[in-house]
Amino acid sequence: MSIEVGSKLQGKVTGITNFGAFVELPEGSTGLVHISEVADNYVKDINDHLKVGDMVEVKVINVEKDGKIGLSIKKAKDRPEPQRSYTPRPRQGRANDRNARPENFESKMAKFLKDSEDRLSSLKRNTESKRGGRGARRG
Repeated sequence: MSIEVGSKLQGKVTGITNFGAFVELPEGSTGLVHISEVADNYVKDINDHLKVGDMVEVKVINVEKDGKIGLSIKKAKDRPEPQRSYTPRPRQGRANDRNARPENFESKMAKFLKDSEDRLSSLKRNTESKRGGRGARRG
C-alpha cells in the first residue's frame, strides 16, 4: 500500500516536539503531524493530547518531492460536514424601514463632510482654549 494524499492510515507516535509529532506509518516511513492538525481546538501543549507510543489514525494531507509526509489527526476523524446555510442578519438602524431607498454617494458624502467639519470645529475649540486662545504663547 503506497502512501498517497487523502489516505487514512494507522501510525505510532515516535517523537514529540514543540511544533508537532512524528508518526511512524506502515512500511517504515515517518510523517509529521503539525500541532495545528492535532485537534479541532487550540493546542497549547501537544503533550496534553499525544504521548510517545500512542497509536493514532492519521490522514495524509501532503507528500513532498523530498519525501516529507504531512499528516493530520483532526482530518482523519469521520464526522459529517456541517450544514452551512445563509441566514441574513437584520440591518441595524433601518429594521422597520424595508422600502426606503438606499442613500446615494452624494448624500453620504455630504453627511460625512458635515460630520467631519463639526468634529474639526469642536476639536479646534477645545485645543485653543487649553493653549490660551489663538495659539499665542505666554512668556
